[in-house]
Amino acid sequence: MFRRTRFVCISDTHNAAPDASFKLPAGHVLIHAGDLTNQGKYTELRKTLDWIEKADFEVKIVVAGNHDITLDPAFYEQHGAHHHGQHLQDAAACRTLVEDYPSLTFLNHEYAELTLKKPDGPRTTFKVFGSPMSPARGVWAFGYQPAMASKLWDSIPLDTDVLVTHTPPNGHCDASRDRGPAGCKGLQQALGRVRPSLAVCGHVHEGRGVERVVWDLHSPSGQCKEQGVGYWHDPGAGNKKQSLVDLSSRSLEPLQSSRWIKDEMDDRMFGWGSTDVGSANKTCSWKFHDGPFQSEIGSSANEYKLYDEPPTATDAGMAVSLRPSVMPSEEGQSPMLGFIEEKPTPASSNTEILGGPLGRKETCIINAAIMATSWPHKAVNGRGKYNKPIVVDIDLPTWDTS
Repeated sequence: MFRRTRFVCISDTHNAAPDASFKLPAGHVLIHAGDLTNQGKYTELRKTLDWIEKADFEVKIVVAGNHDITLDPAFYEQHGAHHHGQHLQDAAACRTLVEDYPSLTFLNHEYAELTLKKPDGPRTTFKVFGSPMSPARGVWAFGYQPAMASKLWDSIPLDTDVLVTHTPPNGHCDASRDRGPAGCKGLQQALGRVRPSLAVCGHVHEGRGVERVVWDLHSPSGQCKEQGVGYWHDPGAGNKKQSLVDLSSRSLEPLQSSRWIKDEMDDRMFGWGSTDVGSANKTCSWKFHDGPFQSEIGSSANEYKLYDEPPTATDAGMAVSLRPSVMPSEEGQSPMLGFIEEKPTPASSNTEILGGPLGRKETCIINAAIMATSWPHKAVNGRGKYNKPIVVDIDLPTWDTS
């Protein structure tokens, strides 16, 4: 059984706090993807961790970022004076401070399995990997050289549902005003291997936004290639609405990931179909490009039969892979876009792909940077300094079926 779970994603708050700088929506899980502070001072950390501790979320996941310099002991020992001069911080006390907040799950290139247990909550469970690392640039913490990237990100477990990294992957939510795509190529490659449902990041403030990557499950190895990319249109831009991304089965575009979705009307049809039925037609929030993804797409929730358990790879009658395809349309209707059912081929049946969920066809990448401007965070051309948090609804498996 699956239940809708709401994630509120933020990153790069740089000492900003809710109410004074931005509004923090309600949800079940809060994710902070790093850069809690400007320079990692004890007072900065305490101020930020205090409001996160008080925030009303059942689960709170936090990673550090390159500006949280005291939380990287090796870096601070070598470069602390560069930032703090003669007023060096007690780095050990800063690291201990993080551990003093019981409601926080602080991940330092670590993996955790988390369960929501409140009686009035969704009572779901998921596996998360979190890391503060980002490609080295300037004198900042948690940096690594390009040659280290592959080995670094190879440590992400295959069964990771939610990935939280400070850096974005290369080519996704990483557009920088002064240096082009600034994400990590090694992380982008790791996404093709793991294919988590959500990949939450920050770091590149101008890259704030959401993209949905469609994976080619017919890749000859465990390294799946990208087959398409969907771009998000923020419903909260320029108004008082939330910046919502609905990936649940209630939406027009449920994520093709942890849940098996099969069209009841046509056994060969997977994924999205047009809903041009008079007043029932709705505007979709996604637009895809590459391969067949050329137009807006959508679907009605009642067009799908939902399977609680994925079919096994050995069940010849059920084991399927999903191939994007444009379906013929009748006159006056939008083209149908979806997935054609195919049996796994030897090229796609290696142990890494079949070892994970066969339905893990998509990854939703979220750059949740709150600070809209780059260091030193001055407003540019009248643009506000702060973005809204990004709210994500997604179906997760329940541990309690009562």
